Amino acid sequence: MNSTLSIASLVGSRICHDLISPVGAINNGIELLSMGGPLDSPEMALINDSVANASARIKFFRVAFGVASPEQVLGAPEVRGVAEGQYGEGRLSARWLAEGDVARAHVQAAFLSMLCVEAALPLGGEITVERQNSRWTISGTGRRISCDPALWEPLSDGRAPRDLTPAQVQFGLLPMALAEIPPSSRGQIAVSHSDAQVSISY
Repeated sequence: MNSTLSIASLVGSRICHDLISPVGAINNGIELLSMGGPLDSPEMALINDSVANASARIKFFRVAFGVASPEQVLGAPEVRGVAEGQYGEGRLSARWLAEGDVARAHVQAAFLSMLCVEAALPLGGEITVERQNSRWTISGTGRRISCDPALWEPLSDGRAPRDLTPAQVQFGLLPMALAEIPPSSRGQIAVSHSDAQVSISY
């Protein structure tokens, strides 16, 4: 594994591992409180929604930025739940349409691609993940598509952009994650965008 990707993945796994326990404890505490009676105050609703959102995002980031062992396989229902739960019912939504169990390395690449597509949807929209045979397509539609050439042009050549900010780290990690997948099970990366849609396929 690329040493840069390896260190980044280990850091991602460690952070997510350490955060999921306290977030889960808060969720368990809310469930215990609800056993004493309904918790229908606006304050408790806000806490409950925030905990659920934090838990969903940690599960997503754990796959996107964590260690992806070659032999690990994830089931379609689990992956769909994590992918769609990351966005919930806010300004962004997601649909995981890829069927069947998937190697975690492929799921990691798909999740990183989703984050890249998300960055191109400043006003929100819908992200769709599809797979036909071994070809993956992650696309986004929305009222406005904004693709920074400094990020998307290198990506279309399979290169990591330079001078990334923390919010753009997925653009640097995606080419490295794809490089870890055997060429026999993936194609060349291709990027396209228009006024209403952006897509990454490989």
